[in-house]
Amino acid sequence: MFWQLLLTGLAIGSIYALVALGFVLIYKASGCLNFAQGEFLLLGAYVALTLVATYKVPFLPAIILTLAVAALVGLVVERLVLRPFIGEPVISVIMVTLGLSALMRGIFQALWGTDTRVFPPIFPQEPVSLGGVSVSAVYLWSLGLAVLLLLLLSLFFKFTTTGIVMRAVADDQQAALSVGISVKRVFGITWAIAAVVAAVGGILLSNINGVNASLASLGLKVLPVVILGGLESVPGAVVGGFVIGLIESFVGGYLDPLVGGGLREVVPFVILLLVLLVRPYGLFGEEIIERV
Repeated sequence: MFWQLLLTGLAIGSIYALVALGFVLIYKASGCLNFAQGEFLLLGAYVALTLVATYKVPFLPAIILTLAVAALVGLVVERLVLRPFIGEPVISVIMVTLGLSALMRGIFQALWGTDTRVFPPIFPQEPVSLGGVSVSAVYLWSLGLAVLLLLLLSLFFKFTTTGIVMRAVADDQQAALSVGISVKRVFGITWAIAAVVAAVGGILLSNINGVNASLASLGLKVLPVVILGGLESVPGAVVGGFVIGLIESFVGGYLDPLVGGGLREVVPFVILLLVLLVRPYGLFGEEIIERV
């Protein structure tokens, strides 16, 4: 049971890390917490499901089309909804993302309803035996694909011109502007990438649990991941994702049967409160000291 819970926790944690990465990228670039990140996740799940199940598009082209749609929606949202609020108080931007979350969820329910939908079998259905431990193949595929995408993103930020420019804007917007970098363009790219990684998380999770409107609540569940790792830390998002995923898996396996269930849904927010009390800037966040 231990090894099964470990692999399940790693698979779910890797998806949490992907979604949390979108939070961190937007916060680093613009100082804005995007509370609509869960809706981008739901968008990816519904679009991929519609392409595969309704229009019979093969899985790989369906994924590419889904990611293109997610990137386009991310760009449009940044351009039409968020950009007019540059320079406005942070609370105004937060309220805008909350309103955007409600609007997107309403549109999705109008288009796809509220019933749970299931992906047609895409990954092998037979369980995989690892050292005598039987694990569903979808968890292993999800873990492998999520880790691969995290590695590709790390290489993108380290070695590509666009990635280096995005890091420069995240470090100091005024300095970036002074050397001719278009901060608005970087904001657009950041939102597109955040929407893409959320869409990938949505596709992977919906292959495990099915798709319905409640999938968007994962956007809030990822908040403890971001706070634990540090709001402006990309490595923190990855570490926080795996830590929360593992804790959730082990609590669900060992403690839920003792208390009648539900504890695994609560424990990430208990961790959130503890982190805010003990180390509010997270494991890898920067401690900001203001002297007055």
